Amino acid sequence: TVKDDFEDIDLYSKFDGKRAALINVSRIGEQGALDIADTVKKYVRDKKKFLPAGISIALWEDDSAILKSRINLLKTNGYFGLILVFLCLVLFLDLRLAFWTTIGIPISFLGAFWLMPIFGVSINMISLFALIMSLGLVVDDAIVVGENIFTYQEQGMGRTAAAIKGVKEMAMPVVLAVLTTVFAFVPLAYTAGMMGKILCVFPIVVISVLSVSLLEALLILPAHLCSKHSLGKNHITILTGKINNWTEQRLSRFVNGHFAVFVTRAVKWRYVTIACGFTIFLMTIGVIAGGYIKFTFIDPVEADNMLATLTMPQGTPFEQTREVADRIEQAALQVIESYDNERKNKPSLMKHVATTVGAHPTIGAGPDAIEKGTAAQSHLAEINVELLSSEERKISSVELKNRWREMVGEIPGVSSLTFMSELFSAGEAINVELSHQNFETLLEASESLKSVLREYDGVSDIADSFEPGKAELKLSLKDTGRTLGLTLSELALQVRQGFYGEEAQRIQRGRDDIRVMIRYPEDERKGLADIENMRIRLLSGTEIPFRTVAKVEYGRGYAVIRRVDRRRVVNVSADVAEAVANAGEINEELYKEVLPRLKRQYKGLQYRFAGEQRERNESLGSLKTNFLIAMLAVYGLLAVQFKSYAQPLIVMSAIPFGIVGATIGHLFMGYNLSILSMFGIVALSGVVVNDSLIMIDLINRERQSGIELGQVIRDSVTRRFRPIMLTTLTTFFGLAPMLLERSLQAKFLIPMAISLAFGVMFATLITLFLVPSLYMILEDIKNRTFGRTKSNYVGD
Repeated sequence: TVKDDFEDIDLYSKFDGKRAALINVSRIGEQGALDIADTVKKYVRDKKKFLPAGISIALWEDDSAILKSRINLLKTNGYFGLILVFLCLVLFLDLRLAFWTTIGIPISFLGAFWLMPIFGVSINMISLFALIMSLGLVVDDAIVVGENIFTYQEQGMGRTAAAIKGVKEMAMPVVLAVLTTVFAFVPLAYTAGMMGKILCVFPIVVISVLSVSLLEALLILPAHLCSKHSLGKNHITILTGKINNWTEQRLSRFVNGHFAVFVTRAVKWRYVTIACGFTIFLMTIGVIAGGYIKFTFIDPVEADNMLATLTMPQGTPFEQTREVADRIEQAALQVIESYDNERKNKPSLMKHVATTVGAHPTIGAGPDAIEKGTAAQSHLAEINVELLSSEERKISSVELKNRWREMVGEIPGVSSLTFMSELFSAGEAINVELSHQNFETLLEASESLKSVLREYDGVSDIADSFEPGKAELKLSLKDTGRTLGLTLSELALQVRQGFYGEEAQRIQRGRDDIRVMIRYPEDERKGLADIENMRIRLLSGTEIPFRTVAKVEYGRGYAVIRRVDRRRVVNVSADVAEAVANAGEINEELYKEVLPRLKRQYKGLQYRFAGEQRERNESLGSLKTNFLIAMLAVYGLLAVQFKSYAQPLIVMSAIPFGIVGATIGHLFMGYNLSILSMFGIVALSGVVVNDSLIMIDLINRERQSGIELGQVIRDSVTRRFRPIMLTTLTTFFGLAPMLLERSLQAKFLIPMAISLAFGVMFATLITLFLVPSLYMILEDIKNRTFGRTKSNYVGD
């Protein structure tokens, strides 16, 4: 019988309840994702007009929509941040100075756009966030230089002379400030693990922006400020002039009044001031160590879809896997319907649902593998539910996923069933790799660990990597077969030809390549009896019954054999609901109590963490090492500039209080600490030292004039108050829109912004009192050590 049909393959796809074929379109090389998406959308629109009745075409999982929405989100935050920075400058500076200082932002960004392709960085979500993070930092050097020039102009000095003197005074401190920030961002580029690969573009963008801004502040800004062209008198200049006068009067009254008195008292009682600062730092460490603020490796990035991946035991019939997949799909539809009933007169939460049996398309074990020649696997299935975008719904995809999991319940006979609603993650929240020489002992240990994990609240999707192989028929030769000259390979080949088929030829039909396969009829290749009844051809051409020369028996093979250092390995993994439990705390308890107990119970058992915990250890370990190297570089840079081993320590004393501010910010905003918080703290360490650096530099220069130290410190602190306050406020307000962002898509970026914004704010407040006190304590130590005359200080 000749039958013209499709190839036998256990692959079944369904889209919105109808049979479907899914086509993936991806970009290659330097093609733009948005351009590719627009081309596909145009094709779909045009194709719909010519499709016959009963056939439809639709877009599915348009990742470009996510990219576009995030770009728009970050652009909006960037625009608002730019406006806030400008308003902040206008409030305290002359309109002309504020305008030219703000112009430095687009100039620096344009320069960064020119440099980014050289380092292989494109415009994406991370690079845009890096630009937003740079908004407040990029004007710091311009503020310091511009404010110094403006001060000399107010004192009656000519514009050109004021510009030259102002730049000369601040050139070295500003260069050092930028270099310390650059050194602090460099460790982020060399962070190990997945997060290091994702965020390596961050320091490249920030360093590019800061490098261009430094050139702009030292060369371009002074040229603009010494220009004789003025803005003229109009309603805007008159209004901003009145605002400047009003803020200048009150700022001057505050700085020379209450603030100066407070600084004087803080320095007079300098040892009490240091003790208070040290107490605040210790309390913060206690809050973290006591678990009042949790640490999560990375906050999950919610996706606009829910995914269920089903794995049945290998060898499960295709029809049985399909039945289970249909049950899971129906549960998803019931969940969506229950929420839709509560959202009357609103669009459904679900846009589309796709079910695939025979593959896991989303995680890479699907159509792509089949195209490469790997057959579909009947024990696999995937159900993918596309939801409304996060901007159009208030219900979290995590909430929907958890409800879906509850609705499905326990399904007997399933190897693993996992639910996901995150765009990406660092791996399983809990993943322990067990190994043992004895495989049976290893399986017992893995079952014991799974039993322990079931006792924790908030732990779900508990599974292990061991999967029994599919049932198989094992062929073996009888002595009769060997006597007749039959080999096992020849036997296996003939059985394969009869049941799977042998390709006789290929026929070209249009653009398709048709294979002609020869094999037994379908009703003669269904069971064990069909094998035993087949006839085997010998070399002489004689055909004899299979059972005469060979025998067949049932067995079970291995799906996967994993070894590490020649030992069999099984991974036990689980998911953790962060709203209920903390993965870090559970992993710590496993490491300290549970796993050592299992090791005593099963002699020879070895273990190590994988998944998210391994990523966490790799990333934090490399970040810690790189951070220490960066701090040594910053110290060396400052020591060379100040010609002192002690003064750099005074400058760097602001770093611990940046950590305090970052912790307070996370508590205030209701966020856990995460790896991105740590990235923010590392970057913060280079930013918070800038204010201290500029203050110490001014104190050292003023001391050369012969004025008593107490007066020098008081004058330096009050004189530097305005630029320090402005650099702090511009950094904070540049990040403020991101801090207030409620979009689910931006949630994982916010911890880094919190660390920078609140860390800079708090460290600045402490620096204004701590640095002068430490400077005087250093003088006290010198006096006692070298027997100098005690330094006079107002109030001592």
